[in-house]
Amino acid sequence: MPPRKRAKTTQKEAEDAASSSPSASDSEAIDRTPLSPYDITKTHRFIEPGPVVLVSTRGKAKNARPNLMTVGFHMCVQHEEPPLLGVCIGPWDYSFKALKETRECVIAVPGVDLAEKVVDIGNCEGDKVDKWAKFGFTPVEGEEVRAPLVKEALANFECRVKDKTMVSKYGLWILEVVCAWVNEEREEKKTFHHKGDGTFVLDGEGLDLQERMTKWKEYQD
Repeated sequence: MPPRKRAKTTQKEAEDAASSSPSASDSEAIDRTPLSPYDITKTHRFIEPGPVVLVSTRGKAKNARPNLMTVGFHMCVQHEEPPLLGVCIGPWDYSFKALKETRECVIAVPGVDLAEKVVDIGNCEGDKVDKWAKFGFTPVEGEEVRAPLVKEALANFECRVKDKTMVSKYGLWILEVVCAWVNEEREEKKTFHHKGDGTFVLDGEGLDLQERMTKWKEYQD
């Protein structure tokens, strides 16, 4: 879900904007068939950032209850030295306070078999609900951060805040992955991706083009 809400562009406004765009020349119209104007506020439905993830946090207080939140806006920023992730979490999110206080969290990647629970987690507030107990997720102690791992997830990444200079403007945290875990016992390996309108797409058939990726051999297993 977008970190901030902006005024929506109507279809008519999009069409008017398209019609007012300059032509290639005064005498030649641009042939955009079969292209149609599109609402720019829905751009994210095509430029989808990655699988829906869960973010685990725990405040500084000794008896602070850990929380889970659902996030669809995130991205890989850097492969290594160190590996970095970008995640959008703003003051409108309950987890924001704990992340700001502790500067650490866990990014957990759920399988598609957990999709309904993950969506429901995103539709309730952590200050009112113990999401771990309500949705039956198991907290597991990590190695580097205090926030718990999610046992049922496909993978867990323990993270510390690396850069928060874009938080106040965009809600964008740059996180350094300091420890990573995968669950080898999970049968369901597919992840799911939010299209931005309440519908999702699932991982599909793989396509191996490693031989053609000649400039990126160092990132292949």
